[in-house]
Amino acid sequence: MFQSEADNARAEAEAPPENLLTLAERLIRTLAVGRALIVAGRTVDMSGIQDGIGLLCAKTLDLSHRQGKQMLPALLELTAQIDSMSQALRRPASF
Repeated sequence: MFQSEADNARAEAEAPPENLLTLAERLIRTLAVGRALIVAGRTVDMSGIQDGIGLLCAKTLDLSHRQGKQMLPALLELTAQIDSMSQALRRPASF
């Protein structure tokens, strides 16, 4: 079945902006690397991460309901990475 240009344009408009997905993926990777370094006993400077997370949250609030639902998997993964980082920080260092 072929989609018309209007259908393609509508689908594109309903998708979250690519730069927002890219920001979420970058934050997820940054947190994963930070957690791995913490688990390895390294000191990690995560200052500034809250700015990226805050920007992602603010931009997500501007999305339509449909776009927001499409962002859900990335936001859930980001939440899981934050929780994982938090757990790693609570564990005593084993040097």
